[in-house]
This record gives sequence, structure tokens and C-alpha cells, in this order.
Amino acid sequence: MRLWPVALAAFGSTTSMRLCDPMLIALGQEFQVGTGDASAVVSAFAIAYGVLQFFYGPMGDRVGKLRVIVGATFACALFSLLTAFAPTLQALVIGRALMGAAAAGIVPLAIAWIGDQVAYERRQETLARFSGATLLGMMAGQWFGGFAVQHFGWRPAFAVLALVFLLAASVLLQQVRRHAAPAAPSGSLAEYLRGNRRLLQLPRVRLVLAFTALEGALAYGAMAFVPSRLVDAFGFSASQAGTTMVLWGLGGLGYSQFARRWLALLGERGLAVTGAGLLAVALGLLAWGQGAAVAALACFLTGVGLYMLHNTLQTQATQMAPEARGAAVTLFACVLFLTQSVGVWVVGRSVDRGALHLSFSVCAVALLLLGVWVSRHVRPRA
Repeated sequence: MRLWPVALAAFGSTTSMRLCDPMLIALGQEFQVGTGDASAVVSAFAIAYGVLQFFYGPMGDRVGKLRVIVGATFACALFSLLTAFAPTLQALVIGRALMGAAAAGIVPLAIAWIGDQVAYERRQETLARFSGATLLGMMAGQWFGGFAVQHFGWRPAFAVLALVFLLAASVLLQQVRRHAAPAAPSGSLAEYLRGNRRLLQLPRVRLVLAFTALEGALAYGAMAFVPSRLVDAFGFSASQAGTTMVLWGLGGLGYSQFARRWLALLGERGLAVTGAGLLAVALGLLAWGQGAAVAALACFLTGVGLYMLHNTLQTQATQMAPEARGAAVTLFACVLFLTQSVGVWVVGRSVDRGALHLSFSVCAVALLLLGVWVSRHVRPRA
């Protein structure tokens, strides 16, 4: 089966993931709360996304990863449409949680599916190509979220997103009917929990998950507030902030398209250090810089740096327990998104206190140290 139908579903998933980032200030104003309180729509998505990995991991291994992705994509279409009619902030948060719960069954299982289908020596390159689709989705979410909230409101944005999910699910369903393998025998929840416990007993698994937890809290936690920083500190409109965030996506997309060359030049250890260093520089510029050019450069560097670091950890996750790859990768995603929600909550507290620049500075230093730590423990390609 070809990669692009799975990538189309992943595009919709990551679009929904980042759609609300440029909307936070406007949502706070509409529902008469602070930007930090409005960020609950981001945290709710991330928490549900992380927790539901405990459900999708065993289901993917037993029912079939592609079948689960199809069902999750159809559910995303339904919940996105319902979210468009949310009457209160609390209802919107619930809708975002349901969307996160459904979207949780797409990208992590797609990564695990790639791990099953692609040999390790080609896997990082293939994952980088797949990341191109997820990056395009994030770019679309950041841009469209800002454009929509300024020109016609946030509600139609979720209705449009529902159509994207419906299209992706329909195309993928046709492909799965032609190519999906028979379902694997199902096992009990107790067996799955015992399997996770065995995974967590492996030193390599614990180490990769520790890296992932720090990346989620520091990098993704800060990233949710970059559009708000562009509006408050650099004087951008919501639409301009969303458009500028496209540069973040272009930076990541540029890395994904030339991943083989970067890998040959730097190696996996070098990618981790370089990516973390670029992230630190970008967050420093956003914290203390001035002017549109500085903001644009910072957004671009954030994309390049984040995906250098994240793609390295992603590849390590596919190999930390090959005998239970589906469960291992979904555990990786669970840790990433649960810690992202923690990071969003912590950084969100600084927004309403006018201390976002200090939070960005702390994240920058911590990410640089993380890159050094990862580089010392990366397991190179066989």
C-alpha cells in the first residue's frame, strides 16, 4: 500500500492539532477569559491525545493499524463538526478533547505501520517524508486558524476541517479495503498492561521516553504560544501571526525534504544537538528580539530545529522495542502529548502574568541541555 493515503489522514490530524494556537487571544476575548485560560482548548486536545494511546496501541496491534486509522479519521470528522457549534468555552474544551481522542489513532499508528513496513536503514528517510505531510497539516492549521478567526470566525474553520477529515477517511477506506491484511487475534487489556509494564522495565525504553517527555513539555509547550507572542510583542494581527507561523512549517518541511543529506552530514547525534541549538536560538529571538524580520527568522528556525530533534527521537522510538512496536510507539506518543499538556499549562500561567519571554528563555536553555543529553545516548543506525 502506498504512503499517501495514510499521510492524508495525518495531514488532517495535525491540522486539527494546531488550529487553535492562533485563536487563543480571540477565544479569550469572546468567552471573557485570559489567554492562559483559553489555552485549555490546546491542553484538552493534548491530554486526550496522550491518554487514548493506551487504547489505540493494543487495538492497532490486534485489529490492524490501518483499520484503526480509518475509524479514527471518520470520528475526527464527526467531532470537528460538533465542535463548530460549541456554545460555551467549556463545550469547546470538551469538543477539543473528543477531537484529540479521535486524532490519537492516526499519526502514532501510522508511524508504527511505517516501522512494520520499512527496513531500519530506510526508516528515518521514510519517516521524514511522512513528517512532510504532518508538517503541511500543522502549517495549514496555524495559517488557517489565524485567517479564519480574523475574517469569518473560528466556527466555520472547524466545519471546513470536518470536510477534510471526511475526504481523508473516504480515500483511506478505499485503500484499506484493497490492501489491508487480515485482523490479528485480539488479546485482553490485562495482557496489554503487562506488556506496557515489561516495556517500561527496559532501560532503553525509559531513556527514550525521558527524552520525549522533556521535548514535549519544553518545545511543544512553548510552541503553542508563539502566535500569541507574535500578537502581543511584535504587533501582528491574528491573521499575520498565523501566516508567519507558516515559516515554522516551511522550516520543518525543508528539513524533511533533505533529511538524507542532513543525516549524512551530521549523523543522528549531530541532528539532536543542532536541532536543539536552533530551537534555543529561535526561542531566544522570540523572547528578546524586535521586528517582523526577527520574528520570521525565529519561526523558520523553530521548524528546522524542532524536526531535527523530533525526527531523531521518533526514529529511536520505532526501534526501542521492535517486538512490540505498535505499543512502544503509542507509548512514545502518550508521553509526548501528556507532557505537552503540562508544558502548555505551565507556560500558559506566564502569559497572563506578562512573563512569556521568561518562559521562552527557560525553555531555550533547557532544550539546549536536552540536545546534548540526547546526542550522548542516541543509538546509531545498524
